Amino acid sequence: MKMLLISKDVLTELAADHHQQPRLSLYQPTHRHHPENQQDPIRYRSLIKKLELQLLEKHPADQVAMLLEPFEALGGDDDFWNHTLDGLAVFGSPGWFKVVGVPRTVQELTVVADSFHTKPLRRVLQSADRYQILGLNQREINLYEGSRDTLEALAPASGVPRTITEALGEELTEPHQTVASYGGVGGASNAMHHGHGGKSDEIDKDAERFFRAVDRGVLEAHSQPSGLPLILAALPEHHHLFHQVSHNPLLVPEGIRMHPDSLPLDQLRARAWEIFEPVYNARLAALADSFAVAKSKGLGLEDLVQVGDAAVAGRVATLLIEADREIAGRIHPGSGNVHLERSDRPEGDDLLDDLGEWVLKMGGEVFIIPVGQMPTTTGAAATCRY
Repeated sequence: MKMLLISKDVLTELAADHHQQPRLSLYQPTHRHHPENQQDPIRYRSLIKKLELQLLEKHPADQVAMLLEPFEALGGDDDFWNHTLDGLAVFGSPGWFKVVGVPRTVQELTVVADSFHTKPLRRVLQSADRYQILGLNQREINLYEGSRDTLEALAPASGVPRTITEALGEELTEPHQTVASYGGVGGASNAMHHGHGGKSDEIDKDAERFFRAVDRGVLEAHSQPSGLPLILAALPEHHHLFHQVSHNPLLVPEGIRMHPDSLPLDQLRARAWEIFEPVYNARLAALADSFAVAKSKGLGLEDLVQVGDAAVAGRVATLLIEADREIAGRIHPGSGNVHLERSDRPEGDDLLDDLGEWVLKMGGEVFIIPVGQMPTTTGAAATCRY
C-alpha cells in the first residue's frame, strides 16, 4: 500500500468537494522501528472496529463492509507496517482511499462525518514551531524540515542546485577543489592556500556564485511557498559569506556552526530547536498581540458562532486554533450557520476543523497554537479583514 507524505497538496485533495459521503478519518500513533511497531497493526484493527460501530448507526451493513474493505486490506499489509513514521492518517469515502504518513505522533481518533477530519495534519503543516534547515558546504547542500519534536530530510525542489557542479556547470573553475586552508571540507593534503590572482581566488568566486544560486533556489522553491524560517547549518567560515549574499528574509540570524553531516539527526534537531525556540516564542507572542490589537478595533472574534459567520463570509484573515482540542459541531455548508453538539470529543464533525477549512478556502491563514499561548478560551481566535 502506497503511503503519501503529508503536504499542502494532500490537504487540498482532502478538502475537495468531489468526495462522496460518508467520509472516514482514522488517526493513530505509529513507530518506525522493531519491536515497538509490532503493536501498531493490532491498534489499527481496533480503530477499524470503532469506525464500523460508528458507521452501523446510520448505514446498512453491506455498505459499511464495502467502505471498510480498503481499511481492512491495509491492516493485513505486513510490509506497510514495517515502514511507518511517527503517526498515521487514513482516509476513505465511497470509491476513494488514501494513506498519509505523519512525521509526528498523533492521538488515536476515528471520525465519520460529512468532511474529512484534517486538523491533526494542519497542525503539522501550520504549527508555528516548524522550520527548515539548509546544510551547506562549498560543494553541496542538504535540506531538512522539522519542529520541536521531529526532523526529516527534505528533497530539494526542482530549480535548487544540489551541488556546485550542478549550479555552475561549465563556468566552474577546473580542476575544482572544494577545500581551503581556513577550514574547507577535505583533508589537509588537499588544502589550497589563498593568494591573490591565482586559482584559489577563482575558487572563492565559485563558492560565492554557488551560495548565491543556492540562496535564490531555496528562497523561490522552499522558503516563499512554505513561509518557514530557515536555519543555516555550515562551518563557521561559510556563515558570513552566505549571510552576505543571501536575499532570503526568512533566514534566521543565528545558525548551527557546523555541517549537519557531522551530527546525528536527533542532535541536529536539538541544536536547531535551541536556536529556533526564541523565534518560535516571538511568533506566538506576535500572533497573540495581533489578535489583541484587532479585538480592540472590533476586528477580533472569539465567539465560535461569530467566528463561523466571519469565516464563511471570507472576512477572517488569520485564525488561531487551539491544538489538541475538539469541539463537537459543524458549519452548515449551505447557510453557513454554526451547529454545536453536546459532546466534549466528537466522533463526528469537529467545529474547529470546519472553521480551519473555511478560512483556508477563503484565502486566510490558519495557525495551530498550544493551549498555553492561545489568547482565548473558546478554542479559536479570529482576526478579521473588515
